[in-house]
Amino acid sequence: MKLGFIGTGNMAGAIMGGIIREGLISPEEIIGADISEAGRERVKKQHGIHVTADNREAAEKSEILVLSVKPQFYEDAIAGIKDYIRDDQIIVTLAPGKTLAWLEEKFGKTVKIVRTMPNTPALVGEGMTAACPNQYVTEEEKEYVLQILGAFGKVEVVPERLIDAVVAVSGSAPAYVFMMIEAMADAAVAEGMPRAQAYEFAAQAVYGSAKIVLETGKHPGELKDMVCSPAGTTIEAVRVLEKEGFRSALIEAMKACADVSRNL
Repeated sequence: MKLGFIGTGNMAGAIMGGIIREGLISPEEIIGADISEAGRERVKKQHGIHVTADNREAAEKSEILVLSVKPQFYEDAIAGIKDYIRDDQIIVTLAPGKTLAWLEEKFGKTVKIVRTMPNTPALVGEGMTAACPNQYVTEEEKEYVLQILGAFGKVEVVPERLIDAVVAVSGSAPAYVFMMIEAMADAAVAEGMPRAQAYEFAAQAVYGSAKIVLETGKHPGELKDMVCSPAGTTIEAVRVLEKEGFRSALIEAMKACADVSRNL
């Protein structure tokens, strides 16, 4: 097997789906381990991969092993597989708070590790992933892992000191955006728009605005100014958002998010 997963939840499924869609690795070369039979059967049916209830089997059979369990289960998961990890194997982690130093200590030996932080838009091929390899990963190995991570969105290598910022600005950010879309839709409904149509208008406005930022390279403030006509509707809405602490609320929320990430 080229690729193994310990944990077959939503993020693991998103990664599998992207890799298979891009033709990087075939389903026959992927194995997923999960203690949940329902979880195993879901990814088997959805992606056609091999599944097992045994973490050790996934570890022994894979070239690249993705640890896709929750952070609180990392120590137990590593304890159960560390004796079966080979020198040529690459471990990819997805958990916030678990540093390269912590991971190396738990494995208790030299292990090739790429610490990553993806986000849920990977489910639709629009993820944003940060990657941080340790010193044992070769340049060629790093590029191969980046190719895999790029199958479900964008990926950038970042220094490990920025991982907690990544958690706040992209890892957890879909939740903030979903809340904003929901609030925008609620306001549209209050103005008489049907609920389904309100969600479509709000979501498309967010999607299109994000695309403008990425494709034009213009500063978000400049783009905001382009929408704000003198004495117009938009500048009045912006005035109220500033009065109610919109930006400050986001900044404080992201700071709290990063603080929790550091202490997981």
